[in-house]
Amino acid sequence: MPKLITRQGQRTNPLIWMLAIVCAILATAVIITGIVVFVIYMVYKPKMPYIKVAYAQLNHLDYDPSGLLKIQMALDVVVENDNDRARAGFSDLSFLLRFHGIDVAELRADPLDVAKNSSSELNYRFQSSPIPLDKKAMEAMEVALRRGVVPFDLDGHARTRWRAGLFLSVRFRIHLSCPLNFSARNGTAIDLDCSSKSG
Repeated sequence: MPKLITRQGQRTNPLIWMLAIVCAILATAVIITGIVVFVIYMVYKPKMPYIKVAYAQLNHLDYDPSGLLKIQMALDVVVENDNDRARAGFSDLSFLLRFHGIDVAELRADPLDVAKNSSSELNYRFQSSPIPLDKKAMEAMEVALRRGVVPFDLDGHARTRWRAGLFLSVRFRIHLSCPLNFSARNGTAIDLDCSSKSG
């Protein structure tokens, strides 16, 4: 009479069990963290901090027909934090002013914190050293002076950190890029609209 032969089931390696337990713990931690972040987001409803140019004045422009440019300018840059329940930190603040692709001035600021629903103003008053313009830039300056509008480009960036309580910190990098047009007659900014805020 045939005999029924049964095999004993192989035991699962304890390392496999440990790995499965660790993976389950990690998955649970990720889910809980996601829920906590979502709840905090819904409570705080954070808005992106931003930077804007509030005031610009070309106080003096000295252009030599040989191609040397020298300017005096005033720029007031505002860092804004529209969040009602969270502070915002700004660091690595840097702005580069150019004329026709040629660097005119580089402006920097120390790191700063901006309180909830508040802003802070950076006041720059600077004079450039004489800057040699290339042929195309010289032509562009001559055209600008004839038209009565002198154009510059301002590019800037900053790192921001939005902080809620002790544990949640979200980092952003913001960029500012805009034209600054000045009246050649009195140096006032024309249609100033320069902000990193989207929309």
